[in-house]
Amino acid sequence: MDSLTFTPGRAFLSSPSPAVPWTAVFEDEGPAGYFYACDRSYEDYQDAILDSMLIYNKSALQEPEKERLAAIQWSRDGQQCVLYLDGTAQALIDFAAKQSFCRMDFPNFMGQQGDPWRKESHAWDEAKLQQFEAASYS
Repeated sequence: MDSLTFTPGRAFLSSPSPAVPWTAVFEDEGPAGYFYACDRSYEDYQDAILDSMLIYNKSALQEPEKERLAAIQWSRDGQQCVLYLDGTAQALIDFAAKQSFCRMDFPNFMGQQGDPWRKESHAWDEAKLQQFEAASYS
């Protein structure tokens, strides 16, 4: 598990999967925190982003100046990962299924021709998280 202690407004945590070429990135550059599904076989950072999810808006956080803990945990096969903030799951990426889930369910885009990643919904799936955690701790 990769982790980072940070104050909202400035954070960067990159976590490579044990299964090449996947990487998950948590980033906060000021007004908001995002979680990205990335394919590190691309040289250009923008091309490497497969999906993005809003994790929080800093202005909506209770105690926005409070120090936080971000952690990324990978499944044993390296095909899924979960972003935890202060111990609570906020987002889950499933590289094998090419879909992501987050508590904010944002952003959502219409599917584009040729894009295999599901982006029209990021709705939270508690059952998917329970499956992930059950497999991680068994």
